[in-house]
Amino acid sequence: MKFKNTVVSLLFYCSVILLGNRISAQSKNDSTVAEQKDVSDIVAKVFKRKISSVPDSIKVKPGKLLFAGLPGVGYSLVTGVTAVVSFNVSFFTGKRTNTYLSSVTSIPEVSLFNHQIIIPIQSNIWSKGNKYNWLGDWRYYKYPTYTYGLGGHSLLSDADMIDYSYFRVYQEVLKQIHSDFYAGLGYGLDYHLNITEQGTGDFQQYNKNATKTVSSGMSVRVLYDGRKNVNNPPKGFYGSITYRSNFTFLGSDQNWQSLLLDFRKYIKLSPHSDNVLALWSYNWLTFGGKPPYFDLPSTGWDTYSNIGRGYIQGRLRGTNLIYLESEYRFGITRNGLLGGVIFANAQTVSEIQTNKFETILPGGGIGLRFKVNKYSRANFCVDYGFGIEGPRGLFFNVCEVF
Repeated sequence: MKFKNTVVSLLFYCSVILLGNRISAQSKNDSTVAEQKDVSDIVAKVFKRKISSVPDSIKVKPGKLLFAGLPGVGYSLVTGVTAVVSFNVSFFTGKRTNTYLSSVTSIPEVSLFNHQIIIPIQSNIWSKGNKYNWLGDWRYYKYPTYTYGLGGHSLLSDADMIDYSYFRVYQEVLKQIHSDFYAGLGYGLDYHLNITEQGTGDFQQYNKNATKTVSSGMSVRVLYDGRKNVNNPPKGFYGSITYRSNFTFLGSDQNWQSLLLDFRKYIKLSPHSDNVLALWSYNWLTFGGKPPYFDLPSTGWDTYSNIGRGYIQGRLRGTNLIYLESEYRFGITRNGLLGGVIFANAQTVSEIQTNKFETILPGGGIGLRFKVNKYSRANFCVDYGFGIEGPRGLFFNVCEVF
């Protein structure tokens, strides 16, 4: 019963949060969309309340703030059960006919059993006419967790408890170059402090018993985004290349560089259905110096903590990471309310001493999709993932994993 309440509360939270976002992706064929059902329709039917398919907020002028927030319950392999307070502010900086919806979201979490605190603030702000795009990822973690060592030969039995606090400040501004092409600059700060390790794992040897580490650097990013809907793309291609250079004169412990290659392809399999084959390649490389332990490429440490479904966050860690995933997305009910996915992935990290890729960890699983907003195509995702060595668990997301 407790798990059931968790899912229900999360579904209700998603419905409320995304209600303000309906205006960002309203279908040109309202009669077709009206035949679809989402969680708001079900809530309205249960409580016998009428919810307009086109909310009054569609008339909102640029600069008007749309607020949404709700407490709830979450779950992940690394945090366990968490108390969540979700908050979202959405707005237009220009006419909605030629400007994407901007949003600032914060979902603070407190782990009920693992004594973790997570406070993220993520922003995606578009200027008038989409000429500029500001991207922000600011976080604070109080994060006792397990680390499993370096390289692909580590085992689950190598788990070592380590505690630290973490501040992240990532901020980028991209300028439209042509159509769906953008390029720009950014700054990134990763500051880990109050680090304590209970055992004698790889961290003490790698970072020489450091109690804090700092990576501070500038980034250059080139982006192509041909997706018509970022929440649940029916087709299209996304490609992002980010180069970051950390400098001691900016406060970094030492100079080192990273390169992040993120490519996604969405293939609509039939004109008569919404079934999609989605492909994802995520490659995270470091060079030109020695990154701090916690800034090395690692499972589940991408922006939205999604790479490596089937494995706990931090399961693999190395100087370089290569990740591939494919997912088949299909409808279950004709009204679009319920869908499903089948996914498979594989990850590998290079060894610290040789910089060679020697092992591959495969994963896979199945999942359900609950349509929380039929206008924005946003789903609430519940996935059951598993890997080798026995790890398995439930993974929750708002909108698709990639």
